[in-house]
Amino acid sequence: MTRKPATPEVSGIDLSFRPASYFWPLGLETHLLARIKGAERKAAVQRLIDAGRLDEVPSYLRQPSLSDADRQAIGRIHPAFMGGEYLPDLTSHEVEIARITIASVTQDVTCMYARRGKDRIHYRVVDEYEGATLSEKQTRTSTRPLTLGQLECFFNGAWSIFEVLKMNFGYRGYDLDRMLSFVVSVDSRFYPDMDTLYRQRIGAWASAKRAELGLAPAERDLEPVAGAERRE
Repeated sequence: MTRKPATPEVSGIDLSFRPASYFWPLGLETHLLARIKGAERKAAVQRLIDAGRLDEVPSYLRQPSLSDADRQAIGRIHPAFMGGEYLPDLTSHEVEIARITIASVTQDVTCMYARRGKDRIHYRVVDEYEGATLSEKQTRTSTRPLTLGQLECFFNGAWSIFEVLKMNFGYRGYDLDRMLSFVVSVDSRFYPDMDTLYRQRIGAWASAKRAELGLAPAERDLEPVAGAERRE
């Protein structure tokens, strides 16, 4: 008997994809980026890596967390610079495996962390508000890395991007372009198709919501939604 997939299939995306590991041995770039909490600092390091300037990354950018004084200082420059900086600290054995960043005033970030235990991998979804935006099911375990479909299902169960979009754009008729711009990035060093998957899901969800309201499909709803590069 064929097991029904946990989430609907998406053309061109393999929901059964499973990374070999989240832990060492990993490339230096992956390990570095998977431990930086701040959204803007992480993006700056990524730009340096893309330019082949990894050896030029300053210590301020590469450190996982900032002090309270430094967080307050960058927040005075612009509230969005605080994005990700108030996430819980990673433990010494944890690594960030996925994050979603939204264009709220303070550029809020929600993440999934993974920790290797004795015989299982332990996961937790975290936000910047001590769990206030999360559901009750914030943790789970597995014997090996999750498939992309499993990760999507767990992440959405702990923190639903669709509930966030509904609160912010339901009264605006679920405008797809606005919603896609609001989702600043869906990042994972371990699941390269995660951003494209989420944007396709949002496109299908927006189309269904507009239909429920009796609205005609927007032109954008009828087009495939490709993965987007990070907006500056």
